[in-house]
Amino acid sequence: MDELIEIREMCKIYNPGENEVRALDHVNLTINKNEFVAIIGQSGSGKSTLMNMLGCLDVPSSGTYILNGQDVSGLTDDELSDIRNREIGFIFQGFNLISGLTALENVELPLIYRGVAKKERMRLSRVALEKVGLKARMEHKPSEMSGGQQQRVAIARAIAQAPPVILADEPTGNLDSGSTKEIMEILKELHGEGRTVILITHDNEIAARARRIIRIMDGHIVEDKINDIEEN
Repeated sequence: MDELIEIREMCKIYNPGENEVRALDHVNLTINKNEFVAIIGQSGSGKSTLMNMLGCLDVPSSGTYILNGQDVSGLTDDELSDIRNREIGFIFQGFNLISGLTALENVELPLIYRGVAKKERMRLSRVALEKVGLKARMEHKPSEMSGGQQQRVAIARAIAQAPPVILADEPTGNLDSGSTKEIMEILKELHGEGRTVILITHDNEIAARARRIIRIMDGHIVEDKINDIEEN
């Protein structure tokens, strides 16, 4: 397997000095292309900080982060934004949809920012919505859809331009059990198509559906194992 993500001796320190907080403390981690990884930890464990690093939403205090062959540890905000647009599809717990836009328009919006031509972005958006089972809901606004449907719109938005990494932060946190199962099935399908899926969660049952489980506590990786249980 080819390495997609390589983190070496990464630290993230808040309030340096006497009262410093080491949210990440010399973390080392490698994730290969086409892995399905769950990063699990409780509130305050450092998992959200690690997610921000993986997603190029923040930079480490020290250490190295190589994403798809490029060292992104010390890039500027604009450079990080470009990396995010090109390499990472984000799925958040809160959906982050714009209420006044239809499902199709919500999926299309990031493609406008990326400079994709109108005809192509319409095509990509429709294909992505069909992939997540929302062919009949493209013209509906978020208020006209269930929570599970809204999260599927968010997934379509994340995958429309086929980024190599899908970073899902508590993607089922606001959903009922039926919708949770649907969303996890979609993530499993995306992994089956060759995407690298990184799932951030505090839920052991959700983490158990990933092929690899990484547990973080007090800014340290305390467990990194291959999940022998059949994905469900």
